[in-house]
Amino acid sequence: MDALDRKILTELQLDGRLTVTELAARVKLSVSPCHRRLRDLEREGAIRGYRAVVDPSAVGLDFEALVFVTMRREDADTVTAFEEAVAAVPHVLQAQRLFGDPDYLLRVATTDLAAFQQLYDQQLARLPGIQRLTSTLVMKHVVDDRPLPE
Repeated sequence: MDALDRKILTELQLDGRLTVTELAARVKLSVSPCHRRLRDLEREGAIRGYRAVVDPSAVGLDFEALVFVTMRREDADTVTAFEEAVAAVPHVLQAQRLFGDPDYLLRVATTDLAAFQQLYDQQLARLPGIQRLTSTLVMKHVVDDRPLPE
């Protein structure tokens, strides 16, 4: 991957709806080579897909929490069961396995505190293998959905 490929990726992260013609102009390349590079980046997996970035508030998901998960055991079966179960919870926007303690970090969005409490009690606290859940509320996003650096 060279500097031109990185510039293509940066431009697409800023505006995924660019036409190939617009993209080529922004990276100072003719359309055919730009299109070829774009397809190569997609085929190689550097570009995993395209999507709309939706404002959570616009769809009523105004409440966000970070949930730290400490597992009781970390054997392969427990980890697999936990990860499959957490992936099935739609309000979990991100789930990351961590080194050290805690074992996982979940980013959760709900409509309000009452909805979070219900999700916490009825789904999150019942995930397999959990020893402890600790939550903190998101006050404000300072840096959000930033493009990857070049």
